[in-house]
Amino acid sequence: MAGQLNRRTAAFRLLRRRLMQAVPLILGVVIINFCLIQLAPGSFLELMTAENQVSDPETIARLRTTYGLDDPVWLQLVKYIWALARLDFGFSYRQNIPVIQAIWVHLPATLLLMLSSIVLALSVGVAAGVVASVKVRTAWDTMVSVAAMFFFAAPSFWLGIMLIVLFAVKLGWLPVGGMVTIGGASDSGGGGGVLDILHHLVLPTLALGLFYAATYTRVMRSSMLEVAQLDFVRTARAKGLSRNRVTVSHVLRNALLPVVTILGVQMGTVLAGSVVIESVFSWPGIGSLLFDSVSSRNYPVVLGIMVLGSLVVIAANIAVDLVYMWLDPRIEIR
Repeated sequence: MAGQLNRRTAAFRLLRRRLMQAVPLILGVVIINFCLIQLAPGSFLELMTAENQVSDPETIARLRTTYGLDDPVWLQLVKYIWALARLDFGFSYRQNIPVIQAIWVHLPATLLLMLSSIVLALSVGVAAGVVASVKVRTAWDTMVSVAAMFFFAAPSFWLGIMLIVLFAVKLGWLPVGGMVTIGGASDSGGGGGVLDILHHLVLPTLALGLFYAATYTRVMRSSMLEVAQLDFVRTARAKGLSRNRVTVSHVLRNALLPVVTILGVQMGTVLAGSVVIESVFSWPGIGSLLFDSVSSRNYPVVLGIMVLGSLVVIAANIAVDLVYMWLDPRIEIR
C-alpha cells in the first residue's frame, strides 16, 4: 500500500514538473514558427486582394489595419502570444471562422487516423518483434526482418498509392478515398455510418501504420534478444519456469521500454505523416486543413496547427514517462 502511494506521489510530481517545463517549450515553438512564417514570401492579404480583384490602395490599407498587418513584427508576435494566453488562436480568413473552430471541425478525423495507426503499429510491431526474437535465425525471423525492412524503406505516400491501386482499383474491396460514402449509410446515421467510416479507414491506417510497425518490429526484436541474456531471465529459466512464462512475464515487459520511448518521440512524426496520407486519401483531417492553409497563406491556422502539434508531442512524452514508471518502478525519472 505504501509503495502504491509513493508511486502515485512520484507520478503527480512528475506530471506537475513536466507541465511547468511545457510552458517555455510552447513559447519557444510559437516564437520560432511565427518568425519562420514571417520569412515566408507572400501573405494572405496579397492572395485575398488578387482573388477578389481588389486594387484600390485605400481598401488595401484599410484591410492591413483591420488585420493588424501594419504593426511591427515584434508587436504582432506579442499580440499573438497574449491572445494564445487567453486561448484565442486567431481568425481563419479562409473559412471565416475562429481558428480553434476550424481545427476542431477537422480534429476528430485526424485523431481517429492517428489512434488507429498507432494501435496497428504497436500491435503488429510488438507481435512481429516477439516472433522474430523467439524464432531467431529461422525462416520466421528472416520473413519478419525482410517485411520490416520493406515497409521501413517504402515511402508512405507511395505505399498509399499502391494500396489504392491494388485494393480499390484492381480488387474493388475498399474505397479510393474520403471518410464516408456520399449519400450512403453515414448520411442517415446509425451503426451503418460507423461501419462506413471504418471501411474508409482501412487503407489510410495501413499506409500510415505499417511504417511505424516496421520500426517497432526491429526495435522490439533487438530489445527482446538483449533482455533475454540478462541475469534475472537466466535465473527465471533456472527455476524451471516455462519458456512462454519467461518470455511474457520477464522478457516482454522489460523489452517494451525502448518501444515506449520511440512511440513518444514519434508522435510528432505521426501527426506530420498524417498530412501526407490525408492528401493521398482525401481524408478530411488536420493535414488537409494545413495543406489548404499553406496554399492560401492562411497563417493563423498554420500557427494554430503547429501549436496543436507541440501540445500533442508534450502530452505524448508525459504519458511515456508515466508508462515508464508503471513498467519498471525502479526507474526514477527527473
